[in-house]
Amino acid sequence: MKYLKYLFVGIVFGIVLTKSEAVSWYRIFEMFRFESFHMYGIIGTAIFTGVTLLQLAKRWGIKTQSGNEIMPPKKLPRYTAGLIGGTFFGLGWALAGACPGPMFILFGAGFYSILIVLVAALAGTFIYGVFADKLPH
Repeated sequence: MKYLKYLFVGIVFGIVLTKSEAVSWYRIFEMFRFESFHMYGIIGTAIFTGVTLLQLAKRWGIKTQSGNEIMPPKKLPRYTAGLIGGTFFGLGWALAGACPGPMFILFGAGFYSILIVLVAALAGTFIYGVFADKLPH
């Protein structure tokens, strides 16, 4: 019962991404070819909303459910890991036409061919877990 709120947020997230066409392969294809502002507008709005809510949470002293202060992560001294991870993430996004959130939404919407991408993403996550202590962080 305590996880019901997460299910509700996930359903709302799926509806918003579907209605905004953020799960559309065509929209993602347009973005990577710099042919349309649509996806950049969605991403920019998400960044603006996140920054604004983070600043409001800091100003008003809002805490997490566990009572911790809401703070952005500390900056990493090296960007190598982020560049490598971002490159793999971007390549996967461009090849599959979906990042992790929309993969589950597409599966739920009945696009079962995305199951290949989901299995590959889970396998990649498992492999990362196996080698995480040997990778630069």
